[in-house]
Amino acid sequence: MDVAPRDGLGRRGFLRVACAAAVGSVAACAPGSREGSTPASPSPSATSSSPSRKPAAERLLPGDADWRLRRQGPDEAIEGYGDRASVLPGESFGLHVSTTEGRYRVTAYRMGWYGGTLARRVWRSGWMRGRDQGRGRLAGDTRTVRAGWRRSLSVSTEGWPEGAYLLRLDTERGHQRYVPLVVRSASGAGRTVLVHATPTWQAYNRWGGYSLYYGEDGRYESRSLAVSFDRPYDSTGMEKFLIHERPVVALAERLGLPLAYTTGGDLEAGDDVLTGASAVIFLGHDEYWTPGTRRTVTEARDAGANLAFLGANTCYRRVRMEEDGKLVVCYKTAVDRDPLVRTRPSLATTDFRAAPKADPESSLIGVYYDGYPVDAPFVVHEPRHWIFAGTGVRRGDAFAHLVGVEYDRVNTDVPTPRPLQILAHSPVTCVGRPSFADAAYYTAPGGAGVFASGTMRWAETLMARTRDLPRAHGIDARTRAFVTAATTNLLKGFAEGPAAERLPAPDDNVRRTYRA
Repeated sequence: MDVAPRDGLGRRGFLRVACAAAVGSVAACAPGSREGSTPASPSPSATSSSPSRKPAAERLLPGDADWRLRRQGPDEAIEGYGDRASVLPGESFGLHVSTTEGRYRVTAYRMGWYGGTLARRVWRSGWMRGRDQGRGRLAGDTRTVRAGWRRSLSVSTEGWPEGAYLLRLDTERGHQRYVPLVVRSASGAGRTVLVHATPTWQAYNRWGGYSLYYGEDGRYESRSLAVSFDRPYDSTGMEKFLIHERPVVALAERLGLPLAYTTGGDLEAGDDVLTGASAVIFLGHDEYWTPGTRRTVTEARDAGANLAFLGANTCYRRVRMEEDGKLVVCYKTAVDRDPLVRTRPSLATTDFRAAPKADPESSLIGVYYDGYPVDAPFVVHEPRHWIFAGTGVRRGDAFAHLVGVEYDRVNTDVPTPRPLQILAHSPVTCVGRPSFADAAYYTAPGGAGVFASGTMRWAETLMARTRDLPRAHGIDARTRAFVTAATTNLLKGFAEGPAAERLPAPDDNVRRTYRA
């Protein structure tokens, strides 16, 4: 049942305060920049860029409301991919484009807040001659699709600020697609690091008919066992980012926090961006991790970096990155066919909780993936926790549809950090089986605070019922305001350094909650 807050600010006061700070309330609460406020286009050469700007001033610049796709057209009208998922500022990358139309151009938009427009144009190419480069090829026992297209242009990121980017491809006839890119940070010391889930993006990508879930015939048995970054993304080009990650990026930038950016693939590659970080934020759907990524994140936690998992089903699949990070390998239930299953079992690609070398994700995250699909209210269990400060909620207050479509719970039958406090305890029924979804919080010996939302819908709720996520599973404005206020508390609190040194310790309520 959808119950309004009964104390504190009250329903109207709570919505008013949260709306004033909420990234989710773009349409209602924030004046958008007019189309004409966009800065003049840079030179139309393929390597031109805007002048370098200090990161602190970036979020205050006017945005460009024209960043959204208006017309996709047929799949083959225009598609593309980069030869790198991320680059350091100033580095170049290759863009591979195929189009059935005569000419196209590329515009790079940095995603953020920008007064509610959510993106700023930092670069645009000139019009270039198009070429149809075909539909890719399927190869090997792993059923891996690669586009294998020739490089169309090289793009320099000189002067581009760190952050998450969407490169929009436009044909003369108005057909459009996105290509994602992260301009990553070399250092996250003293900053909140946002981690973009590039291996998970690719796992779900069905371009060419194959993903780590399905083959061209729609069957699990014919799925890919390894997927390549050498291909475009299906549909608009970036649904995983737009739904599960962009809302958190926009809120974090609006709050003015010192931010750094990286990807799951870069954490595997030994990037030291987490050294000295205040906090590390996993944005919404980050299912596919390598053992190296998990080791890097665990070491950061043990050194005092706060961790937040704003989704569910995080760190569930154990994968390998091959071909210089351009291939995501995951045999899943066919792990006996993995070439490393006997020689290097710790790198065998299946679920982290499964043999060989089982290591459930709960030892890091605090909660344990429990199932799919569900749709249920999020029920507040510990309203006085600092993450819920100022929301006015009371124990038992419920927020309809916030739990779904995947969820996590506390399970003490598997490795679980203690003391641990269950903040929300939500009854669910998953395929006829009763269970609970839990949001939880614990602190590590090194001082880090660790929060897990326990639901896949936490991040996208930040933009529910706005122009960009108008339906959002039926989630209402009240729920958006609650999640925005709680996430604001979380981000601000974690940005100040090890949470255990400043914020109340968790009250271990696991035994009381589960009567076990």
